[in-house]
Amino acid sequence: MGRPDTHVRNRLVDENIFLTLPREEASLPEFGSSKHLLPSPRWHGHGRIIDCYWKAWEIAFRNLRQPPPQSPLIANFIDTAFNHCTFMWDSAFMTMFGRYGSRAFSFQRTLDNFYTRQHADGFICREIAVNDGTERFERFDPSSTGPNLMPWAEWEYYLHFRDKRRLAGVFPVLLAYTGWLRSYRTWPDGSYWSSGWGCGMDNQPRLPRGYHVSFDHGHMSWIDTTLQQIFANKLLTWMADELGRGDEASELRAETERLIEFANRKMWDDRTAFYYDRFRDGGLSQTKTIGAYWALLAEAVPKERLDPFIQHLRNAGEFARPHRVPTLSADDPAYDGKGGYWRGAVWAPTNYMVLRGLAAAGEHDLAHEIGLNHIENVGKVFDATGTLWENYAPESASPGEPAMKDFVGWAGLIPISILFETVFGLRPEVGRNELTWNVRLLDEHGVDRYPFGPDATLDLRCASRKSPAEEPVINATATQAVKLVVKWKGGTKTIDLP
Repeated sequence: MGRPDTHVRNRLVDENIFLTLPREEASLPEFGSSKHLLPSPRWHGHGRIIDCYWKAWEIAFRNLRQPPPQSPLIANFIDTAFNHCTFMWDSAFMTMFGRYGSRAFSFQRTLDNFYTRQHADGFICREIAVNDGTERFERFDPSSTGPNLMPWAEWEYYLHFRDKRRLAGVFPVLLAYTGWLRSYRTWPDGSYWSSGWGCGMDNQPRLPRGYHVSFDHGHMSWIDTTLQQIFANKLLTWMADELGRGDEASELRAETERLIEFANRKMWDDRTAFYYDRFRDGGLSQTKTIGAYWALLAEAVPKERLDPFIQHLRNAGEFARPHRVPTLSADDPAYDGKGGYWRGAVWAPTNYMVLRGLAAAGEHDLAHEIGLNHIENVGKVFDATGTLWENYAPESASPGEPAMKDFVGWAGLIPISILFETVFGLRPEVGRNELTWNVRLLDEHGVDRYPFGPDATLDLRCASRKSPAEEPVINATATQAVKLVVKWKGGTKTIDLP
């Protein structure tokens, strides 16, 4: 007899269009012939950052893959470049910079290979072998799935391209997956759990003695996983409203309120002004992990707690190290100044999360300061090594120990997304046909062929300035009418690009 089927079927999986989509047959583009379709940045005096930008795209195109004929995967994709598998949270972050190259390759379809492997109960494995579609974990393994970031990746794509057809296709898939997590990754109090591998931060010293650092859940409420669920619920609620399916979001709204209340009542420590993992006896860990900063993106921090919580990112004894931001606070006994993987290394995905969270909290100056520090350190390492790395040392401009080289991979976030969004300050609002440019640099800088929406491109130039309060001189053109909102320390101006 075979094993019994223990799936509790989720009706939303019946709406999963990716289960029956035909295999993509398009050939893969090459970097050289696609370069003219990519945005082209300029930044006076920072040539190595621009060189690093183009190197990131070169490696990314080198990592484009077609599933082999025997594979059940359906879409051409960007490879995680770690082993012979595609990884869920790596892929979600790779789409965050891939959207800037969508005119040359549909990086977003990387996620389709996860959707096409969804189980009848909504489960999606976090690591899938490319050759034959084998799932590397049984679904009830503590490390089988997560983090729940695909809703963020899809909502960002929608905000940039307003592709409602794709949004309608992914919504039931993501809602079913989120429902699976609620059924099988929560404790009786409603909080969420994961493992070192499941949360993606493999070896962080978060678990109590007697539990495996990478593979056990430790009977803890995990702060990052709980906050990510708040964030995912909010995103799915917005999707539901956009698609006219708001009546399906009532459970999401109720859970969001419960989790925000739980995190602030049970996982916050007033004495240290920080969010922590919660042990089974109700006590709080004292491990300050960067995972707590998902609270900013989730907008779960009460106003009176925001300043002291963010202050840790300014504290040189904690997260404001020479290369910001380490994934573990420097005052932790397990902190490794050379990186130690997730025991202090600086990683592109967690830095991107922090920067986007700070922006959501209105802390644009601090986000720019951290983003500039990050990209300059990565630029120094690129200057010395000629490539990008899986992670970086927090105490010097060096690759982390250990770290894989030529890692694009999510390291492409640094010279692409962080350069455009945090350092240059560009943020599109395609739904309002508006691009906001928060100018903080004093150097001449800009972007040619900046993609805006499904079809338009913009050429953007800002002249050099003598002070932050000096009004920027902007030279900009667009292939369709767009409103450009320019902000700087001294004011705001609106330019209607014909």
